[in-house]
Amino acid sequence: MTMSMADELLDELDAAAPLSARGLSKLRWRCRRGLLENDLFIERFFNRHESRLTVGQARALYVLMDLSDNDLLDLLLQRNELPQDLQQEDVQEVLSMLRQ
Repeated sequence: MTMSMADELLDELDAAAPLSARGLSKLRWRCRRGLLENDLFIERFFNRHESRLTVGQARALYVLMDLSDNDLLDLLLQRNELPQDLQQEDVQEVLSMLRQ
């Protein structure tokens, strides 16, 4: 699952491997959003999960970050469901983690 804004260094790693400190730093930078509401969900996600994020979860989060701010917020607030082309297990898992 390689997306345009994803970290290419993750492509060759095992999905179950823990995310490195450098990988986490790049991911946090990529997750900055234009809507405060999205930032609140994302900050809470990192506060709860950053110490145990895997490479696969990071890849899935990059996929979600490629969505527009409004589309992402609609998913987070459960106004819309995940688009068919993004309905992959890891993306669904990370979306669930963001919604907690």
